[in-house]
Amino acid sequence: MSVKPEAASAPFSGPFALATLSTAEHDAFPALVRRDGSVLDLRDVLDAPELVMLDVLEDWPGVSPRLFELAGRPVAGEPQVADFRVHAPVTPRQVLQSGANYRQHVIDLHVAHRDGSDGLSEEEARAEAARIMDQRAADDLPYVFIGLPSSVTGPFDDVVLPAWAKKPDWELELAAVIGRPAYQVTVESALDHVAGYTIANDLTDRATVFRRDMPQIGTDWLRSKNAPGFTPVGPWIVPAQSLADTSDLQVTLKLNGETMQDESTKDMIFSVARLVSYASQNVRLLPGDLVLTGSPAGNGMHWGRLLRDGDVMDASITGLGAQRTRCVAEVTP
Repeated sequence: MSVKPEAASAPFSGPFALATLSTAEHDAFPALVRRDGSVLDLRDVLDAPELVMLDVLEDWPGVSPRLFELAGRPVAGEPQVADFRVHAPVTPRQVLQSGANYRQHVIDLHVAHRDGSDGLSEEEARAEAARIMDQRAADDLPYVFIGLPSSVTGPFDDVVLPAWAKKPDWELELAAVIGRPAYQVTVESALDHVAGYTIANDLTDRATVFRRDMPQIGTDWLRSKNAPGFTPVGPWIVPAQSLADTSDLQVTLKLNGETMQDESTKDMIFSVARLVSYASQNVRLLPGDLVLTGSPAGNGMHWGRLLRDGDVMDASITGLGAQRTRCVAEVTP
């Protein structure tokens, strides 16, 4: 099941974006989508019948000039994106996630998760969190961990809330899509390895973030973030050439029509380039990999309102379009 998108109603930056589309009669295929909503099947125009989006990104430096050329030559009678189902634009081999990368968000979570045993007032706890953020920025230490590709789902698909997830929360994020292998790259060259950008909603069960049985172990990202469908991605990959500046994009999430997150990427502690470079120091990033850049303030823990059966999330980021996902409770035997 999925929410039917108003696919062409959320414009993206630049002349085209990449998408993975399908119909009831045709399997998923990589597509070029123009701003007018017209669609080109990249299997046809690149003469590669078995092509998938990962193949396009593997050859991104070579193929991207051709795609910009094709985007400028619309042909009458081409199909429209509204006639297709929109999937996650790429199935990544690796998902790298950045935590604690928006200053206000980290302060809010620091206060929400504390148990009061430190004896600090809320004001003092916020000041302590701000000091920690300042120190992290000064020490140049981003926080990056690994997610699972099996959690990725489409931008209009239903999100199943597992029965065991007692506090499911939203975390809307800008995601960089790798277009050239990157290993131990510098901050200055990191963006040369980014093919484009997309939207990711990194859902998290707050009740299982920390191991209560063994507090010394710390966070349990496997359980809290990687349930099937917990990472809606897309709808588009917008080429980096069309979104050159990611330092002031508005990240907005509405829950049942009410705005919950509405923050600029200016509040990020570490830039996209810094995160890609940092992740690449220990991990070889591959074409199609996603590097999530963290979520701004306004999560459910802040509002005291977590996700429930029937909730609808509308998410958008400047220049990247929008996604709409509906939450459904897991049906247990």
